[in-house]
Amino acid sequence: MQIENTYYKVTFDQLGGEMTSLTRKTDGLQVLYQGNTPYWSGKNPTLFPMIGNTYHKTYEIADTEYQMKNHGFIRTSILSFEQIDEKSIRFYLEANEETKKVYPFQFSYEIEYRLVEDCLHISYKIINTDTKEMPFQFGLHPGFLCPLKEGETFEDYKLIFNKKQKCEQMIYDLELKNPIVYQPTEIENLSLSYELFEKYGTLIYKDVDLEYLTLQGTTVALEIGCKNFPFLAIWTPKKGAPFLCIEPWIGHGDLEPMDVPFAQREGTILLEPNQRFEISYYIKVNSLK
Repeated sequence: MQIENTYYKVTFDQLGGEMTSLTRKTDGLQVLYQGNTPYWSGKNPTLFPMIGNTYHKTYEIADTEYQMKNHGFIRTSILSFEQIDEKSIRFYLEANEETKKVYPFQFSYEIEYRLVEDCLHISYKIINTDTKEMPFQFGLHPGFLCPLKEGETFEDYKLIFNKKQKCEQMIYDLELKNPIVYQPTEIENLSLSYELFEKYGTLIYKDVDLEYLTLQGTTVALEIGCKNFPFLAIWTPKKGAPFLCIEPWIGHGDLEPMDVPFAQREGTILLEPNQRFEISYYIKVNSLK
């Protein structure tokens, strides 16, 4: 399965409806991490209906306890697909007996990838086809190669936000079971180093208001749209990992012990019957002069 135009060739897998490669055709530049190192076997999962997990790995809906794997079930589900044309493809999933074992709701889920000139647009549509309110979280987890070119290092890269952000960094330590610290911060540029992730594990920012951010190296920059995502997570697992995950979220996993209903977890979307939730992002590869 693939789509392509003058600028890019993009390939996909029905598992999770994931994009598996994004290649710039002029020079063969591969943008996506390929899940081929011991550091992480993922590539580009979508997070639904849960980001991370609850602290105790279980949750309750209507007096019934359920258990879900980290980041929900879309990433482990086989999605149906429709090749719209050579530049666009759509993946979709309807609630079924397997999804109801972990998430007791009727829903329709859809991802559409569309190439428009030198930009890849990815849009999502979730419809509550049930008769009751449906709570869920939603997030993206794309892994981008970093460095993108030979001769560069991870430390040659920086993240540049489209505007200065006054937000809160959510600092936590799951091993020590410390409560979250919400640290007010102001960020516009973020120079990358492995030491930064050794200190914080995952950088998580709350109340961000971005149109896009840029992962910029010495000769190429990835522009990534992230409008309408109030949380932003940035992660690489350890020194030497050749990628960076840039994760816009709506909601987040439990980072400390909590005793609240599933629907009241921070950032959770409550979708009424017959209503739809739609959101999108984009990826664009820019050369630096």
